[in-house]
Amino acid sequence: MYLYHRSQVNRIVEIISNQTDMRIIAIIGPRQVGKTVIALQSYERLIELGFTCNYVSFDDPLLSQKGWPLKTTIPDTTSIDNFLNPKTLIDQWEKARRDSLKAPKGHILFLDEIHLIPKWSNYVKGLWDSDRREDYPLHIVILGSAVWQMLIGRNESLTGRFREIKVMHWSFPEMDQITNLTTEQFIYYGGYPASLPMDKKESRHDYWYEYVIKTILGTVVGRDILSLQQIKKPALMRQLIEITPAYSGQIMAYNKLLGHLQGKDNAITVKHYLNLLSDAGLITALSRYTPTPHLRMTGSPKFNVLNTAFMTAASGYSFNESQIDRSFWGRVVESAVGAHLCNTRKGATQIHYWRDKRGEFEVDFVISRGPHLVGIEVKSGKKHSRQGLNAFKDRFPHAKTMIVGSGGIAFNEFFSYTADEWIDEDL
Repeated sequence: MYLYHRSQVNRIVEIISNQTDMRIIAIIGPRQVGKTVIALQSYERLIELGFTCNYVSFDDPLLSQKGWPLKTTIPDTTSIDNFLNPKTLIDQWEKARRDSLKAPKGHILFLDEIHLIPKWSNYVKGLWDSDRREDYPLHIVILGSAVWQMLIGRNESLTGRFREIKVMHWSFPEMDQITNLTTEQFIYYGGYPASLPMDKKESRHDYWYEYVIKTILGTVVGRDILSLQQIKKPALMRQLIEITPAYSGQIMAYNKLLGHLQGKDNAITVKHYLNLLSDAGLITALSRYTPTPHLRMTGSPKFNVLNTAFMTAASGYSFNESQIDRSFWGRVVESAVGAHLCNTRKGATQIHYWRDKRGEFEVDFVISRGPHLVGIEVKSGKKHSRQGLNAFKDRFPHAKTMIVGSGGIAFNEFFSYTADEWIDEDL
């Protein structure tokens, strides 16, 4: 059905095939990065291995996909509101239980856009706990486009029942395999295969703009985040998603950011909302690196989009125009490097920026993990100054340093390795 398989497909198939971990598999990640495709590819592979599967989409239950006869559909006379009733979830789960008892290798139930079911986590907890008591050979895979931390909410009893499979924005090597785009095109258009104009001509810019701004950003805020009813100031959230991408690559105090927002808000609320936007895969606020952990949360953050499409689509610059404005292009390139580091880091690996106490020297990004430290400077122009890196090295003699771009590691090579691979590399 889909030719290209992301790495998460093999991981899901491996977990289920081993039959030793019956925890719920939660495919989590930003909207439009291919979570449903990954689920359907896993479905297909598991069928080939002898499992039985059923796929239920609470987002569009009337949609019947060719080649997926087990996909749940509802009669035309049944309203979507009735389908989103928790009873539907319970009915589908009970059917999957019966199917699992007739399946020699076990049964897998895929539940897409599960967050649309009211209080779904409470029902899932009870159903899954019952499955374990009765020892049903039933695997559950759930998908949701909303922020994962908000999906779970305050239901701490779900802790330990989920195994997260994170799906982040597409990397340059992945995009290159399916679109054959240049490094510059990846930096501008970002990691969204569906958003990239197929002919890569300026005439398709309006299509790309509509896709990014309305299909992705509009849906994330209007449906995923605000619909979860934990946002007391929706106007503030909308302002943040409209304003902050323009400041990607810049260090800005929260108080200064507040000055650009309408209404009376405080830094604590802004920080909380920015954390939610980071969880949603939109934009993050990097803290200044310091070896003292509790001091990292003080001072001004550096904003960085997690996909450069959010920055470039809203800018009004076309692909060619963005490269003519060297100041703007420099921030886009730097944001692409930051996004790659944030999207590919694992576990305890952290991404920061660095600035000395007097504000004379800066390093664009710092990768840290335990005793390991790497300072990174991004160069998109002809200037090759190492003053910032030298000052960083003087302050942290054990650190490794690297230049990405002009005078250093080529962007296509840099994008080919994860943040953890770079921190482990003998630079």
